[in-house]
Amino acid sequence: GTSRRALEQTKHRTTRQSITESDDDKRQLRRRLRRPSMDSTMTDETAAATTTPPVEDATTDAAPAPAPAPAPPPTTTTTTMRLRALGFCGADDSVHPNMLGLISHSYPFVEFGVLFRPDKEGTPRYASSQWVDRLAAVALKSNGGRRRMKLAAHLCGTRVDEILNGDDSFVSGLPSLGFGRVQINATLINGVDTSNMAGKVGNVAGVMRAQPELEFIIQKNEETRPLWEGLVNGEGEAEGYGPRGGLPSNVTMLVDESKGTGVLPASAWPAPPEGYEIGYAGGIGPRNVTEVLINIGKAAGDRPVWIDMESSLRSTKDERDVFDLDKCYECVDRVCRLGLHEHPEFLG
Repeated sequence: GTSRRALEQTKHRTTRQSITESDDDKRQLRRRLRRPSMDSTMTDETAAATTTPPVEDATTDAAPAPAPAPAPPPTTTTTTMRLRALGFCGADDSVHPNMLGLISHSYPFVEFGVLFRPDKEGTPRYASSQWVDRLAAVALKSNGGRRRMKLAAHLCGTRVDEILNGDDSFVSGLPSLGFGRVQINATLINGVDTSNMAGKVGNVAGVMRAQPELEFIIQKNEETRPLWEGLVNGEGEAEGYGPRGGLPSNVTMLVDESKGTGVLPASAWPAPPEGYEIGYAGGIGPRNVTEVLINIGKAAGDRPVWIDMESSLRSTKDERDVFDLDKCYECVDRVCRLGLHEHPEFLG
């Protein structure tokens, strides 16, 4: 009997131990299932680091991001007008000359104007002589290639007085700096002695004769009438210089009743006369250049013309008065949208 009871006790202990071990295995399995492995944790962290945040659902309070504005459709015109130059005047030390070279290479119809007035040299709008030398280096490199850089010297102050007195010492050096055109701003607001312009016609004609490689531009307005009428009519020493009622081949005029102050004319833009070519200025800028060109096209017909602007191209950046190339490009783009010129192929 004792042996039988011992056997039953041993069997009971073995069964209870087996049950206990089985329970322990189950608990350990549950713990393993609840605790992720090291590999699983690494994978989750990597995913969290490389996955971008989900986009918020449209039903959330946050407003959806606005769609980008579509590009304005190209504007075309049926005008037969030929825009020979798009003039940007007042280039100065606030911009790098290389930037002007890059724009000129892509858009050879752009003409940069530099104002020359000794008493204001180095101030906004009036480039320093050192800057002009740097610009000349860029221009002269481009002039050997297919896309010649267009530069115009806009004379003011004593530089105009020199021309009125028959002195060509300054302008004779301009071609060597890359300048192809010279604008004579013979008005009081530009610091010029205009007391006897009628008597200076012969002197001006003499300078123009002596520099046939330069194209001279006369501001055409009421104040400069004695000068341009004398040249057109061939009065005094200017007689025989050009055809009567016209101008010599190297002389043109800029219609600008604002006299360089950047004001739109009160009346319609005039048609070019038969005897000479003209350009247009006064109140033109990025905001209205499209409308202005359409209106000029109606007046000009198939004649070659140019436009020029200055005041509208200025901006204040970092508390500095600068020549704004962004505004220049706005005008370039609008000219191309009108179909008067084209963007380069690499810009599509």
